[in-house]
Amino acid sequence: PALVDREGTDTWRHFHEGSSERTLIAAPDMRVLFERAPDDTDPEPLARRYMGDVDLVLVEGFKRASLPKVEVYRKGIGVPPLLDPAAPNAGDWIAIVTDDSTLRAGCRVLRFMDTMWLSLLAGLAWERAKVLAP
Repeated sequence: PALVDREGTDTWRHFHEGSSERTLIAAPDMRVLFERAPDDTDPEPLARRYMGDVDLVLVEGFKRASLPKVEVYRKGIGVPPLLDPAAPNAGDWIAIVTDDSTLRAGCRVLRFMDTMWLSLLAGLAWERAKVLAP
């Protein structure tokens, strides 16, 4: 398989040293496109542009975007959950999946130790999925 953006490869040089607008890595089982574009694009136009023909798009980041959110919170990491019940976007949270047996939140809390957490999460995410208008 292709190694993605590995320094020293021709593809890396074209994009980083040659300042090409777009560089494509192609392998028999995958493609990766590097594209220079302003980083102010929100996830909905990106999903429409690159994934308009798929049933479900999961995005990472975009915490301030008005999208349904699932947070994975691990107690051992040592930082509090991102969900702030007082924040204007607190209603965007579908669920928090966690290993913390004491966590309470303003949304559904699913625990890794529960046997059905993944099935329940899939159902919740599908119910709250945002439909992208063209």
